[in-house]
Amino acid sequence: MMREIDADKVAETISGLLQEGCYRLSDDVIHALKLAHEREESPPARHVLGKLLENAEVAARDKVPLCQDTGMAVVFLELGQDVHIVGGDLYKAVQEGTRRATTQGYLRKSVVDRPFSARINTEDNTPAVVHTTIVPGEKLKITALSKGFGSENMSKIAMLPPAKGRSGVIDFVVACVDEAGANPCPPVIVGVGIGGTVEKCMLLAKEALLRRVGDPHPDAEIAELESEILKRINDLGIGAMGYGGRITALAVHVEVFPTHIASLPVAVNLQCHSVRHREAVL
Repeated sequence: MMREIDADKVAETISGLLQEGCYRLSDDVIHALKLAHEREESPPARHVLGKLLENAEVAARDKVPLCQDTGMAVVFLELGQDVHIVGGDLYKAVQEGTRRATTQGYLRKSVVDRPFSARINTEDNTPAVVHTTIVPGEKLKITALSKGFGSENMSKIAMLPPAKGRSGVIDFVVACVDEAGANPCPPVIVGVGIGGTVEKCMLLAKEALLRRVGDPHPDAEIAELESEILKRINDLGIGAMGYGGRITALAVHVEVFPTHIASLPVAVNLQCHSVRHREAVL
């Protein structure tokens, strides 16, 4: 028997998730920023971290965006195979939810059509980017991520030769953060994808950003890799907003997928300190 979920419920849920994400940092991010503030040795960087925490408090209290760049919506759908969407098209519901969030939440209109030429603003932040996975069950899990492009612009992928191995992966990720400098508004969360094909690898890097900040990977070998990369990054001395200091990244999250014998794909997707994603299950 199929469970029915109304398309308008999907739209309304996505609208709420996008607005909440833009106004309020989640508890894990607040905790990570407070820890960074306590541990930071550089006075200018420590001052900046204090201001980031103050900004988060004001945004949540007054329901105003954490940052002027309210991002481009990226929506992950885990659709139960026993779910039937009624009253409309699922993907149209995602776009309607994005439209409502932009209007009702007074979010900046940042999406342009014809990106290579006219760059015409779509006026409602649509279309959202949608990734759908079919899973067992009769529920729909929605994760909405508002991705700012100061950090998104710093994304990189490399198809390394397999001989580069673990050390090659670490060197590539650290070099990406070093080259990005202050552009992605550190302290950052570093999403890393390893394996798959080109598109799968970059998707892994973005999915890595959805993990609770600082939660290590359940696989001990991958968790150790995350820890080593984080240490190397924080030894760069970039610091909060590029003011120097010990805390350039709050966390490194790595996701891994099998790949072809001839390659070692590695992707990096950076997330600024305004980590804006929320999830709901219908």
